[in-house]
Amino acid sequence: MKIAVVGTGYVGLVAGTCFADSGNDVVCVDIDPAKIEMLNRGEIPIYEPGLNEMVEHNVREERLHFTTDIKSAVEKSEIIFIAVGTPPDEDGSADLKHVLAVAKDIGTYANSYKIIVNKSTVPVGTAEKVKEEISKHTNHPFDVVSNPEFLKEGAAIDDFMRPDRVVIGTSNPDAADTMAQLYAPFVRSGNPILIMDEKSAELTKYAANALLATKISFINEIANLCDRVGADVNMVRKGIGTDSRIGPHFIYPGTGYGGSCFPKDVKAVIKTAKDYGLDLQIVNSVERVNERQKTVLLEKIMKYFDEDLKGKTFAMWGLAFKPKTDDMREAPAISMINALNKAGAKVRAHDPEALKEAKRIFGDRVGDGLELFDKRYDAIEGADGLIIMTEWNSFREPDFLLIKETLKSPVIFDGRNLYDPKRMRKYGIDYFSIGRPAS
Repeated sequence: MKIAVVGTGYVGLVAGTCFADSGNDVVCVDIDPAKIEMLNRGEIPIYEPGLNEMVEHNVREERLHFTTDIKSAVEKSEIIFIAVGTPPDEDGSADLKHVLAVAKDIGTYANSYKIIVNKSTVPVGTAEKVKEEISKHTNHPFDVVSNPEFLKEGAAIDDFMRPDRVVIGTSNPDAADTMAQLYAPFVRSGNPILIMDEKSAELTKYAANALLATKISFINEIANLCDRVGADVNMVRKGIGTDSRIGPHFIYPGTGYGGSCFPKDVKAVIKTAKDYGLDLQIVNSVERVNERQKTVLLEKIMKYFDEDLKGKTFAMWGLAFKPKTDDMREAPAISMINALNKAGAKVRAHDPEALKEAKRIFGDRVGDGLELFDKRYDAIEGADGLIIMTEWNSFREPDFLLIKETLKSPVIFDGRNLYDPKRMRKYGIDYFSIGRPAS
């Protein structure tokens, strides 16, 4: 099939590349000439394991192309995916200006029947708005389909190539058949393609992410309770996770969720409900718990240093909101750095992939309250303690004797429960984690 994907961000680039890898002719469109030039040089603007190699392969096979020419892309394509950003407004609602701008372009340049697919995460009713916008600019027939993505950053290629399910929202059986054909190569193992109406498909994405976020906030609440009563959240997690009704996924305690999906989608669900006169008490609580959890380690740090962090310096390992990505959107590390700086402390941070993003986010503050290091052990030089914020594999088995000898105070505050408290005691390191007895 001939496919256009408008937007070369995380979702658009992964989707376009995977569609090309299954034999389709794909053109990815973006309004940013610098990004298109970068992609045409073989440079990938995001970090995602396996994506670079797959892009190179499909460009070489001439199945994958990059352009700023949306007119040509629309005219030559049968299926057009809208995969542009939907950032949250101040009230938490999804900003659809980029989606509707693409819809206008599609209507303007349509030259035959098209299937337009909302791949961006959008609120209920967006398919209707896209349909209305396109109708203003064309008399050609078209269908608008909702096809939410369920990609995990760090495992996006595998998630796309072997999805748990594919959700297709459309009221047109012919459009549904075409979309099912497109996705058939990805569900050969028998996982379902679910055909439903557009509104149900739109809400499915938000509901899924809100439920996963709920599991994370729930286990973080239990971890905080474990701290108070002296229980071990790892034991509790295993005790509940082996219940098939609950399962082991997304019940790992830590410093809260971040990234491009959960925070934005939880806020959007809350706003959508308010628009319809409904107060979602559980989802509201999920968001409040998560914001509090981002700085839960600060209480432990303050207590250890007698409530005074002025003049202290802390090494921080991990800036991305999770491993295998450079994404720092809503990352707990940002909240922790801000809180430490506000308390008068400086931070020396290392991350395997997110340093460039950190420089963009913190700007002039880099060098003034925050230093960034390419190597993990350089970050601990002169630090009063070490804080773990992301569970990168390279942090799991460090040289603990070197850490102890280098730090001014032999203390680790672990926001991801990477280490065994008994092992830390043997090394003579004071160790504080989430929901487990202190060393």
